[in-house]
Amino acid sequence: MTPSASSPKRAVVLFGALAPDAAADELDVLNEVATVSEALSALGWRPESVALSLDVEMARQALAAARPAFVFNLVESVAGRGRWAPLAPSLLEELSIPFTGTPYEGMIYSSGKLLAKRLLLADGIAAPPAWGTKGDGPPPPWPGRWIVKSCWEHASVGIDDGSVVSAEKVSAEVARRSEGGGAWFAEGFVEGRELNISLVAGPRGIEVLPPAEIHFEDYPPDKPRIVGYAAKWDPVSFEYRHARRSFDFPPADRELLEAAADVSRRTWSSLGLRGYARVDLRVDRCGTPWVIDVNANPCLTPGSGFVATAERAGLDYAGLIARIVDCAIEERALDFAAPRLESGRRDAKRTPWDS
Repeated sequence: MTPSASSPKRAVVLFGALAPDAAADELDVLNEVATVSEALSALGWRPESVALSLDVEMARQALAAARPAFVFNLVESVAGRGRWAPLAPSLLEELSIPFTGTPYEGMIYSSGKLLAKRLLLADGIAAPPAWGTKGDGPPPPWPGRWIVKSCWEHASVGIDDGSVVSAEKVSAEVARRSEGGGAWFAEGFVEGRELNISLVAGPRGIEVLPPAEIHFEDYPPDKPRIVGYAAKWDPVSFEYRHARRSFDFPPADRELLEAAADVSRRTWSSLGLRGYARVDLRVDRCGTPWVIDVNANPCLTPGSGFVATAERAGLDYAGLIARIVDCAIEERALDFAAPRLESGRRDAKRTPWDS
């Protein structure tokens, strides 16, 4: 969607402010800001970027001064903490500014991995058991190893070969990582294939993009087949060069892929996602897909998994950004329409620049 003659052409690209010592996964947002801004310019918008820090008032003032028609939300962490990513949609909803991606509640549900797991299980969606939070007793029964993860951080932060441990060692590993800072838990490790299912909103509802599988090529038998931090962010590592994304599936996988797509749609609904998302699954030996991670507002850097999947579906980068923006603006239109349907009058919230 390009802006109409009567609508403001301003757009803000919001991202998490970076510390001088920001890690590779955090620095990648600068590439996102640049490429998203370039695409918005090509679509006729006038983008400017705003950084969100824990000084939320500063961002609020910058947004009010910009008077954007919408905000493209690229905030994945604030002050280096993933648990504060929901600050962005919370602020934007408070200011009644249309924005891309998942709303506040959906970000709360999906950012907190333990909460997401509880919600998925309550809705009958297969997710491996979790253990390691305060007050837990012994690990619950699980036929295999465990993988230790951060409760809040995404982008495979903290995940390496040492994350996958036996039941006998899981308690010590959770304790060791917790002593180093942050909140950690253990999840039942599903031995098997790894699938990525990307979804994007469109004119006909939620569209499931072509499925992808991660192939762990030439991995030694004793090396965990996982997409850890090195596989995503360290170009010279073995994992980066040998964990390969593929879109090619044999006809025999048709039933599995249909099941994975159905689980991903249900996950979208269960966690209140919006705009675009990616669901990561592991497939056990019986062919059951288990949800192991949910990515609201996944990375939009060119070459990233979500962007590559959209390209596979025939959606170029500008077209993908336009689709995401369309969803944000249409959701805003629905927000305005709802009071008219109920009471016959427009009773929308005032924005900071309505005076």
